[in-house]
Amino acid sequence: MAERFEITTLRREELIDITEHIQSIVKLSGIADGLVNVYAQGATAGIMIQENWDESVQTDVINLLRKMIPQGVWLHDQQDGNGDAHLKAGLVGPGESIPIIDGELGLSRWQNIFFCEFDGPRDRRRIVCTLINT
Repeated sequence: MAERFEITTLRREELIDITEHIQSIVKLSGIADGLVNVYAQGATAGIMIQENWDESVQTDVINLLRKMIPQGVWLHDQQDGNGDAHLKAGLVGPGESIPIIDGELGLSRWQNIFFCEFDGPRDRRRIVCTLINT
């Protein structure tokens, strides 16, 4: 079973918490035990599981990636100026798999699922959730 949804991003680089949306998809599926794969469609975005309590962690992720992969120095920048976004998305990865346990996401208390935007703002970022019943 697969579900798709879209989100709007507001900044060039940001982490957007999509955990509640994924949890609602899991609930509606009726799957008690299984797996959900969350996948970002697009070559300049990713999915990350990260701390949910302190927003400074999300800011630190963005700042670390900016330091590791600066904007404007890559060969691909000659085409459309987003070479860094492609590299950041490749480093983070397009998806995460999360267990479904008793109809709930198998995340710890301090984990949430984040859509990682590296080339925004965008008004139609697509996310695919594939659910497997075990």
